[in-house]
Amino acid sequence: MSASNSIAAETRLAASPAPLLSTGEDLGAFRRALLRWYDQHRRDLPWRETRDPYRIWLSEIMLQQTRVAAVLEHYRIFLERFPNVHALAAASEEAVLAAWSGLGYYRRARMLHRCAQQIVEQHGGCFPQNAETLLDLPGIGRYTAAAIASIAFAEPVAVVDGNVERVLQRLLGIQLIGINLTTPQAWAHAQALLANSRPGDFNQAMMELGATVCVPREPRCAVCPVRKWCITQQPSRAAITRIAITMERRASSPGRVSKKKVRQLSKEIWCVLNQRDSEVRLVQRPRKVSLMPGMWELPQCSKPPRPLPAAARWRTFRHSITVTDYTVHVLRNVLLRNTPLPDTPPAAKGKWIAIDRIPQIPITGLTRKILKAGGII
Repeated sequence: MSASNSIAAETRLAASPAPLLSTGEDLGAFRRALLRWYDQHRRDLPWRETRDPYRIWLSEIMLQQTRVAAVLEHYRIFLERFPNVHALAAASEEAVLAAWSGLGYYRRARMLHRCAQQIVEQHGGCFPQNAETLLDLPGIGRYTAAAIASIAFAEPVAVVDGNVERVLQRLLGIQLIGINLTTPQAWAHAQALLANSRPGDFNQAMMELGATVCVPREPRCAVCPVRKWCITQQPSRAAITRIAITMERRASSPGRVSKKKVRQLSKEIWCVLNQRDSEVRLVQRPRKVSLMPGMWELPQCSKPPRPLPAAARWRTFRHSITVTDYTVHVLRNVLLRNTPLPDTPPAAKGKWIAIDRIPQIPITGLTRKILKAGGII
């Protein structure tokens, strides 16, 4: 087979909705089966009970790189403090970061705040009703814009996240040959499958399917509502032919450069938890550092104080930030005189903070973890 024929065949594979959804009748049946399953089995999540674009937007930003279970309580508390976009826009950045504390990736909170201010200042507090205009707002990318537009305003625009992409890979049989759809191909397939009559529900159904059934490891194929249309489960003669063509093209192509695995770093740090009456001593990170600027934390350094009383040792925690795994030794009621970590203020610049004020200030996730373990908050 010539290279041009191989490329043409692969192009056809990428262009069609799915080889087993070749007719309008098949596609309609697929959509109905998926939506029927979603109506019966979807998880009961608070952002699915509303078409309010503010609440949908907030949930989508919180769910970025964060598990659903970790978001639920933060979502509730955040809405209590900032029930609408006007309240969020009028708040101080410190108050927003305090409400976000514990979710991590604090740039999301800052962009959320900026976006709310722009919606109020430039759009009169009303969210734009289409994905194209939503893309102009700070912190809103293609996925988030499509999610808000389809769920809140029923715009027939598909979404692609990691869950949706995995469903598409398996539906098409792509995973059988160890390659991935390109980003444009994934979005094109998702759009071709979309049920325009219920775009928001269909998008959520695709994501729900990937999150609960078509999971990365040990997918629950026996209970999948669209199994009959999945090439991974039912490879047809046409699918096998297309797979063989793609494999041939791969064999004749230069080897792909594999992605370098990100090396996880390990570090050891020492923190001091000093408490008196109803106060805790905290330090504030400089506002010009790249990591968690302006957040409050316990004093810390790279080496323990000398001499170190045995009674000062309290607990050891494991904590991860981006590509670094930390072993955190927490001491109680001692002074840190060692040089602090880079971008970290010295203990001498700390302040005694009333415990009942801590929920109103932005503290780091590690500090929150330690204070909770100590029964302080």
